[in-house]
Amino acid sequence: MSPTRTTCPYCGVGCGLLAGADGSIKGDPDHPANFGRLCSKGAALGETIDLEGRLLTPRIANRTAHWDEALDLVARRFTAAIRDHGPDSVAFYVSGQLLSEDYYVANKLMKGFIGSANIDTNSRLCMSSSVAGHKRAFGSDTVPGCYQDLEEADLVVLVGSNLAWCHPVLHQRLAAAKVARPELQVVNIDPRKTATTALADQHLQIRPDGDIALFNGLLAYLADHDHLDLGYIDQHIAGAVPTISQARLDDPLESGLSEDELSAFYQLWAATKKVVTVYSQGVNQSECGTDKVNAILNCHLATGRIGTAGCGPFSVTGQPNAMGGREVGGLANMLANHLEIENPAHRAQVQEFWQSPTICTQAGLRAVDLFEACKSGNIKALWVMSTNPAMSLPDADGVAAAIASVPFVAVSDIMEHTDTSDLADVLLPATGWGEKNGTVTNSERRISRQRAFLPVPGAARPDWQIICEVAARMGWAQEFDYDSAAEIFAEYVALSTATRAFGRDLDLSLFADVDYAALLPTQWPQNESRFFADGRFFYPDEKGRMLPVCAPKPVVQTGFRLNTGRNRDQWHSMTRSGKAPRLGAHLAEPYVEIHPQDAERLAISTADLVELYNDQGWAVVRALITDRVDEGQLFSPIHWSRQNSSAGWVNSLVRAAVDPVSGQPAAKNSFVALRKRDAAWYGFAASLHPMQPTGAYAAIARSQTGWQGEFAGDASPSNWQELAQQILQLSPCACAVVQDQENNVVRIGFYEYDQLVGLFFSSPDPVALSRAHALSLLGTKTPPLQALAGRSGAEQVDPGATICACMNIGVNTLRAAIAAGASSVEALGVETCAGTSCGSCKPELLDLLSKTQLPMAAE
Repeated sequence: MSPTRTTCPYCGVGCGLLAGADGSIKGDPDHPANFGRLCSKGAALGETIDLEGRLLTPRIANRTAHWDEALDLVARRFTAAIRDHGPDSVAFYVSGQLLSEDYYVANKLMKGFIGSANIDTNSRLCMSSSVAGHKRAFGSDTVPGCYQDLEEADLVVLVGSNLAWCHPVLHQRLAAAKVARPELQVVNIDPRKTATTALADQHLQIRPDGDIALFNGLLAYLADHDHLDLGYIDQHIAGAVPTISQARLDDPLESGLSEDELSAFYQLWAATKKVVTVYSQGVNQSECGTDKVNAILNCHLATGRIGTAGCGPFSVTGQPNAMGGREVGGLANMLANHLEIENPAHRAQVQEFWQSPTICTQAGLRAVDLFEACKSGNIKALWVMSTNPAMSLPDADGVAAAIASVPFVAVSDIMEHTDTSDLADVLLPATGWGEKNGTVTNSERRISRQRAFLPVPGAARPDWQIICEVAARMGWAQEFDYDSAAEIFAEYVALSTATRAFGRDLDLSLFADVDYAALLPTQWPQNESRFFADGRFFYPDEKGRMLPVCAPKPVVQTGFRLNTGRNRDQWHSMTRSGKAPRLGAHLAEPYVEIHPQDAERLAISTADLVELYNDQGWAVVRALITDRVDEGQLFSPIHWSRQNSSAGWVNSLVRAAVDPVSGQPAAKNSFVALRKRDAAWYGFAASLHPMQPTGAYAAIARSQTGWQGEFAGDASPSNWQELAQQILQLSPCACAVVQDQENNVVRIGFYEYDQLVGLFFSSPDPVALSRAHALSLLGTKTPPLQALAGRSGAEQVDPGATICACMNIGVNTLRAAIAAGASSVEALGVETCAGTSCGSCKPELLDLLSKTQLPMAAE
């Protein structure tokens, strides 16, 4: 059977895939986003399509229910809340994981039939500051450029974007362009040294939120050194004079950079005509995120460096369909097709097209405000679709409590247990990636198909169908009578046609007569199109806007400044990526990066447990001591939840502070205290069976042979065997115990019919052993003494901690290759295959080469 052409369900790059029902995954060489390239997550998708942990039937109050009963209950409770408390007493919280067709009908139901705009999306956490910045500058939420601009630019400036880990395929494209054209310059602007820094010619390690001071300084430099395009400004831009005047008032040294660093960057930017500025969460996730966006846009507008090949600002989105959600109006402050809720003519046209009984007249509650309304009791019925706000929002513990307080909560998801679904009254089983059909839009406005290549499991249904079934039960059966996702897409395109007279950017006429089944990846309004090349924007006077923005004053720091973000091989709350053993091998537990001097001052060593805390929450994670972060700053990833850790969800520490314009939370700028977390014992466990995160510290991950876990306890147990058996989730079976009572070291192996089914290692210090070797023994008949040795014998090489997840290559294998003479990333690829698949590990290979002494030739 030939593979199915579909689209990756991870980040907003929107890579094309060739997927087989047997789980085989390859990059689609014909897809314009990736041309066959994949990242480690995309390459491992075949390991995530099993049904373990799936929600396969509706559930009401933790019991199995039939669809009719569940749908009737959802419709009844929403209808009652609207009747008794008004339309603003209900809310939907949806997701960039939804397909555009799902998003469209959810938006239509809430805004056009319920009559409220209380539908927001987790994309609010991702790119809403870019939306607001675009609208202020361009008059519309328009992404001007294309991916190929990265390859055609002479200077690429990466701002708050760890492209190598968060958008790896774009990083691969940029790296390939730099090899082909060594004169291409890359500048990385980030408070951290990241994997992306290795590609950069210049790393500008600014202070957190130093972006506006930096770019206002650039604008003032451009003005003072005659680098403005005065003709372009005169014809096409409004607001230049006050914007430049304001920029001159800021001190660029407040960016945290030296005069030499500023001068070199400003001269390079000014002298290079073809500049692309790529920005992401380091810009967006800030209390001044929208102003940061406009500070960047101001520089491009002032020089006319927008709308032409190799030029322009470029917001790269974090989710597979964040762009599609923006297009169909999934945010609480938007109507479909980039229309405005506040515009009466826009509302009237959409209502007429939908033939709806009402239409929302004002913006609804944005994400943080929505859950505040849950907490205060104003939301009586909440429907969460394909997302996990109980761990992903700021003040995660507070959000979880707010959800638990809502009188009625429905959750649509593919997994039975998430931090959010565990709080629901009703669970609705949705189809997942590979089982459903629809469209997504990537960061360059390219609409691609997600196609089903797997059978629908159990009683699961597509999200759009679930939404339409509820709408029908609420009295709108005719208006939500769709037979397929293709019908919904056709209506969405028709709405674009019906609203074309408003002159908005979103023109889907190219799709009017498209064969949905055979739809090729296509940019709107047409392939390889760029906006604003003609200098025409989407304000009534067709002029773009430069906006005066002011750099925030440096904050007096109390404690440590916590920055949060993503790991290379994981995604959000790991409900999908956590299923792939190879993806958990790289960084298998929650951690925090600490500068060496801070660690020394607090007597913290690598692998110690540390506690992060503030007046809002706390987390216990592993210490990773590195100069990637500056003194006084910390970095911790967001992926761990209550499902796979005992206290690793760091969003409990993040303040619910938001940008006042966009409502996007400031996820990278919270203050915490830090201290070493002592324990009576530390443990490592490996099991053929799933384990639960229990105890003072626990972190669980999939492995190639089963499951692995890191544990710690505050008191030593009276019976180590019972504790180990409980941790490993094993029934009574034979075991072998090696115990050094004087040093409190315990090692236990569990056997069923001579087969090793579990291992437990404990010591009073963080356990030192070859985890990869221990995990490799599960399911074998390895004798107890060998199994409990904790390291491989002389005849068996220990690969060490995984560096290349795609090819499962460990650090010891790489060091051996370097010792044998491999002196470059390419040579390591030849010798070990590391870095030859997705390439996401190449920055780490380069770092390893720089830190490993190469063999010297004999004199």
